[in-house]
This record gives sequence, structure tokens and C-alpha cells, in this order.
Amino acid sequence: MSETSVRPDPVMAEIGRGMELGQCGERDAAREVFAGVWDRLGADGDPFHICALAHSMADVQDHPREELVWDLRALEAADLVSDERARLAGVASPVAAFYPSLHLNLGDVYRRLGEWDLARAHLARGLDAVGTLGDDGYGQLIRGGLDRLAQRLAERSGEPLSEPLPEPPSDPLSVPLSKSASEPTEVNGPASA
Repeated sequence: MSETSVRPDPVMAEIGRGMELGQCGERDAAREVFAGVWDRLGADGDPFHICALAHSMADVQDHPREELVWDLRALEAADLVSDERARLAGVASPVAAFYPSLHLNLGDVYRRLGEWDLARAHLARGLDAVGTLGDDGYGQLIRGGLDRLAQRLAERSGEPLSEPLPEPPSDPLSVPLSKSASEPTEVNGPASA
């Protein structure tokens, strides 16, 4: 095996197991898997792992404020991931391709929280980054999500919509950080984005 080959990553395998549970509707079980990974990684763990974990953990939260905490963690961690690190993990695209999905998720959760300016800001950042996506199914899915978010924000009546945007079936990943996955960090409006 060469030095640049993709090596099996037990942390990503466990995150993948949690993602599968979440996609099968077993959200509590997925949160337990993710919480176990978080307890081992901690706030100072590998940013690639934290980004993947937080991005996935956000998807299985029951409350938008908790989802927001994890979405912000994912974004912060992505800023620390190099293209080389992502490549070593088997991600073919550059780290820049993570951002459209990360900003889509943040824009949607801010929309559901009624934080319209923050939702629009993350929509704009997602749209700015969308050129990093391929013209494949995943790229089309994220572009469609950004389009739907833009439409929902344009049509808003002043009340947050309760339903989240559909989750992508797969992802290229497949803050002050709290120490425990079961104790979310409190997030306060614009200062946190």
C-alpha cells in the first residue's frame, strides 16, 4: 500500500454505521453511535472526522437548536480540513465541495428557527460555493436543495416553516465545541455564524 493510498478508517466506518441507522429511521440509535464517536474524538479530534460526525449528527437531531449546534461544528471543522486530508480519506472532491451542503443545512435550520437574515446569508454562501460541485446526482441534489431554500425564503410569510429540507442520500463526507454529544452548546444568533 502506498503512502497516499486510502486506508480503512474505523472512525468513518462507525460514522457510516450511524448514518445508515439514521436513514433507516432509527434516529435514537444513530445519535447513540454518534455520541460514542464524539466522546472518543472530543473537540480536539481530527477535523475531518469532526466535520463528518457533526454533519451527520445534525441530521438526526429532533430540535432545530440542537441541529444548529452540530451544523456549526461541521462548518468550523471543515475550515480546518485540507484537501490532502480529505483525499487520504477517499474523498475525490476538494474540501471546497463540502461547503454547498454545509451552508444549505445551516440556511435551512436558520429558516426553521425564523432567523431570516442568517438563513439568507448561508443560502448566499452555498450558492457562491455551488460551482465546486460536479454535474452528477449529488451536485444536482444540493443545487436543488439550494433552489428550494431560496424559494422558501422568497415565499416566507414571517413564520418559520416546520419541515426540514429533504436530506441528501449521500454526502462527500458520507466552534466552541461542547465536551459531550448529549450536552449541546447554546448558540446565540448572528455572533455564532
